[in-house]
Amino acid sequence: MNIRFLATTIIALSITATQATAEEVELNPIPSSVQMLNIAPEARGTGMGDAGVASTPDVNSQHWNPAKYSFMESKAAASLSITPWLRKLVNDINLFYAAGYYKINKRNTVSASIKYFSLGDLIFFNDEGDENGTYKPNEFSIDAAYALKMSDVTSGAIALRYIHSDMGYQQIDDAATAGNAFAADIAFYFKKDLNIQGNNAQVMAGLNISNIGTKITYDDGVTNEYLPANLKIGGGFWYDMDSYNKIGATVDFNKLLVPTPDYRSKTSEDDLYQAKLDYYDKSVVGSLFSSFGDAPRGGKEELEEIDIMGGIEYTYNNMFSARFGYHHNHENKGNLKYASAGIGIKYQMINVDASYIFTVGQANSNSALANTIRITLGFDLGRFVK
Repeated sequence: MNIRFLATTIIALSITATQATAEEVELNPIPSSVQMLNIAPEARGTGMGDAGVASTPDVNSQHWNPAKYSFMESKAAASLSITPWLRKLVNDINLFYAAGYYKINKRNTVSASIKYFSLGDLIFFNDEGDENGTYKPNEFSIDAAYALKMSDVTSGAIALRYIHSDMGYQQIDDAATAGNAFAADIAFYFKKDLNIQGNNAQVMAGLNISNIGTKITYDDGVTNEYLPANLKIGGGFWYDMDSYNKIGATVDFNKLLVPTPDYRSKTSEDDLYQAKLDYYDKSVVGSLFSSFGDAPRGGKEELEEIDIMGGIEYTYNNMFSARFGYHHNHENKGNLKYASAGIGIKYQMINVDASYIFTVGQANSNSALANTIRITLGFDLGRFVK
C-alpha cells in the first residue's frame, strides 16, 4: 500500500467539510500534509469567520500574526483552547492549543504556542478483513516567535516551528515512519490610532506567510509531501462609539502557497500514478513562487484558490463581546462555506471565549464541520510579571 497517498487521503478527510460532485464543478483541490497547521485553533478568530491576521491583538495572535504581540498592553498573557473536531462523524478527535507571550520591553516581545491534534483510535484491518491492531494517531507542532516593534505603527515577527505527524502507518507497512518537519513564519502588522468626530478609532493591516519549511515524509524519504505553506493578508477597523460601546470589523484573504495539480490529460492508471509522484518533485522555494501561476485553468482558477473570511465584533464595557463571521472557499477547491458566531466574557484577569459554526448552502447541509464548538480560556498575567 502506498503510504504517502494514504496519509494525504486521511488528513484531507479529517478537515474537508464537503465537496460537490465532479459533474457539477471542476473539482481540483490542492493537496498538502499536516493540514492541522492551518486549522484555526481558538475561539475569538473563528467567531469572526476564521479572520485574524489584521484584527486587534490578543493572546492568541501566535496563530494569526505574531507581529501583533508588539501592540499588546499587558506585559504577559497565556491561553488554553479546545476544539472537539468532526463531532458529526466521530467523538474522539480533539484539537488542543496553548499560547502565550512576554514583553521584554516596549520594542521586543517573545511568544510561543503548542498545537496538538488527537485523531482518536484508528483500527487497522488486514486483507482478510480481520482487525490488525489499534493505533492512536496524532500530530503536533511547537513554535516560538520574536516580534519587534519597528515604529509607533508597525511591527514585524518571525516564528520557528517543529512539526511531528504520526499517523500510525507503521501498522500497515514496516517501512512507514512518523513525519517530522521544520518551518518558519514571517509576519508584519500595521496599527494606527485615529480620531473620528472626537471618538477613538484604529485602522489595522496584517500579513503572515506561514509554514515555509521542509517537506515531510511518511516512508523514510521515498516520497516527500508539501507542508501547507500559506499566505494571509487582511485589514481591520475598530471604532469606539462611546465610553462603553465599541465595534470592529476585519477581513482576511488566504491562499495556499502549494502547487496546483493538473491530472486532466492522464487517462491511464499508470500515467496518473506517475503524475502524482512527479507533483511532489518541485523544490519548496520553487513551489512557493509557482503557486501564483500554475493553475491548469489559468487566472480564473488562481482566483478560486483565494479564500475570503471576515467578521464583526461588538464589545460592551470591555467585558462582553459578540462576534459574527463568514468563511468562503470556492466549490472547486473544497467548498468550505460556513457562518460563525461567538461570544467573549472578560472578568478581571480571565477571558472566556466560545465560537460556533453554522454551515451555509444545501451542499454543506451535511458538513462534518457543522456545529463545531471552540472554547478558549485566557489569563492576563501582566499584574504578576514585573
